Amino acid sequence: MWSIRLAIPRRTYGLLALCGLVLPLIAWGLLSLFGGVSPVFLPGPEKVLLRIVSWATEDDLLGDALISTMRVVAGWALSALIAVPLGLFIGSWRAVQALLEPLTDFIRYMPAVAFIPLVMLWVGIDEGAKVAIIFIGTFFQMVLMVAEDVRRVPMAQIEAAQTMGATRSEVVEKVIFPSAKPALLDTLRVTMGWAWTYLVVAELVAANSGLGFAILKAQRFLQTDKIFAGILLIGFIGLAIDQLFRLLHRKAFPWMHTR
Repeated sequence: MWSIRLAIPRRTYGLLALCGLVLPLIAWGLLSLFGGVSPVFLPGPEKVLLRIVSWATEDDLLGDALISTMRVVAGWALSALIAVPLGLFIGSWRAVQALLEPLTDFIRYMPAVAFIPLVMLWVGIDEGAKVAIIFIGTFFQMVLMVAEDVRRVPMAQIEAAQTMGATRSEVVEKVIFPSAKPALLDTLRVTMGWAWTYLVVAELVAANSGLGFAILKAQRFLQTDKIFAGILLIGFIGLAIDQLFRLLHRKAFPWMHTR
């Protein structure tokens, strides 16, 4: 079990994963019961579960979850649509790297929340503004990660293709991009997680639905059980999407998961 990077039985992996999820919940329940903390500040798991049930039966939980998921996926997809080819260019050509990477490094340190007033002026306060905030939060990080994935392609593969007469476009299309694809899919999976972290910020912009909006609304009325419920629901949705990415990676690149 403790050998470095060697596989363990699926049953063992599943049990450990289950323990990793359940033990924090048990600790949370014990702390809320015996820790002397007011339920206003730390509601117990049973109160949060009841809040989720009432949210689903009395309010539009499914609608909130769907609209939030659509906003996150739209912002992330728009980011990927531009960032992947741009990162491919930055990672493949030093001239493009010199031109664009310092600017991208500069902008990525700017907090996405600081762009909210500008986004409201430029885009308005409809759905486009929420997608734009998620885009800004993920795009610049994604560009640099894609460029780094491309730079990890061994130079020996590129030189071998050039020796056999491949053109620059053929090297990019048939050598660099296929070799970088496993890492690129991992980058897309990681940045999807970042996109979810900007959801609450994005739903600050004149939202009247969504999980982030529900969390912000609950904050005004000190409904900490609903805040916990919203946070947990975002985590569960994100975990489900992450597992779908991992499944796609195993199906697309099975040779990387043989051990």
